[in-house]
Amino acid sequence: MTTALKAGDAGHPVSALPREFAAIMRPELPGLIQEVIDEIRRSYPEYAEVLDGPYSRAVHLIVEHNLTSFVDQVAAPDASTVQRDKVCRMFGRFEAYEGRSLDTMQAIFRLGARLALNRAKGMLRRLNLPAGLMLSFADALLAYVDNLMEVSREGYQEARAEMEQGQDIQRQRLLKHLLSDVSVPRATLVELAERAKWQLPDEVTPIAFSTDGRPDRGAVAEDVLVDLSSSLPHALIPGPVDEHRRSFMDAAPHTLRAAVGLTVPLADAAESLRWARRALSLAEAGVLEGGPYIHCEDHLVALSLFADPGLVSALAKQQLAPLAGLTANQRDRLISTLRAWLDTRGNVLQMADVLHLHPQTVRYRLRNLEKVFGDLLSSPDDRFATELVLRALELRSRRSSTAHRPGPSAVMG
Repeated sequence: MTTALKAGDAGHPVSALPREFAAIMRPELPGLIQEVIDEIRRSYPEYAEVLDGPYSRAVHLIVEHNLTSFVDQVAAPDASTVQRDKVCRMFGRFEAYEGRSLDTMQAIFRLGARLALNRAKGMLRRLNLPAGLMLSFADALLAYVDNLMEVSREGYQEARAEMEQGQDIQRQRLLKHLLSDVSVPRATLVELAERAKWQLPDEVTPIAFSTDGRPDRGAVAEDVLVDLSSSLPHALIPGPVDEHRRSFMDAAPHTLRAAVGLTVPLADAAESLRWARRALSLAEAGVLEGGPYIHCEDHLVALSLFADPGLVSALAKQQLAPLAGLTANQRDRLISTLRAWLDTRGNVLQMADVLHLHPQTVRYRLRNLEKVFGDLLSSPDDRFATELVLRALELRSRRSSTAHRPGPSAVMG
């Protein structure tokens, strides 16, 4: 039985394919993506190091994005290709900075097209689809791949020109002025941006890189200002980090360590970079978890608590002063009881569940808590201050390699 599919509109080659064909192709994508990667590794040994190295996840994401984008275009020929084009330009730039030839890069695209055509032939035979559909599919795919190669070639040539003409020097000069603590006239920034071929945005997002966990230059998108040679390597993204850019951050090598600042007006870029560097230092100390990119927007409470560690320690001494005369074990028991009391708003049954204790034992501990602190915790301001201290204590405990939380002395100094 032959499956009936309605032909698409005339015009762009992909429009000749039935919209329903996209639903037939989608289940084939995971197998095709892996087949393309395996064949690249087999046919081009120079890519084995990349595919088996730290950027393997990013390469996998590029292959996935380009193949999925073709299916998306079949489903909706007018769908935007902006993100796909960014991926292709980034791939072209990566290849240029890695020193591979333009011919090798284009051969990779043709290899992917060949494997996609072979898989489509098998799928058409299996589903008993019209033979003419294969011709339409081949025309659409080859036109699509030609477009991918052209956009990637643009990225490749841009990167080569930057290397040959010292474009990075112009961009680093612009970056230095944008992050300066001294006010720079707008006219100066506009002139520097024109020389660097970088359009000044209204908002930016800075990134702080670890000195021993910075990215390869070729892995940085073309619209990002970057200085990787600095003693404190950093970068500046125009605008916010969108979902597309974040997906590539998530695919970065685990050896990379970086913190992404908050998206701020251009004039506040230096301040946001300081926040990012603070987040990076907290991540390297084990206080903040995540990676390879830590996003400040996900850790605003912790950043606020550690904005001035000395002040937090002073607050801890003040709020936990009633515990000073107790033994270490007594302090730890009361600290855990106090934390549970605040978290559960004093619900004895919930506290028993949190502390893994019998409710009667919890009531006994609460009486000790009241005896030690008296009326100190009856004030909303004191409860709030104490909760801040306990949150800081919990965050600092992540530095410890043991499973036990340290006592209040870790914060009290």
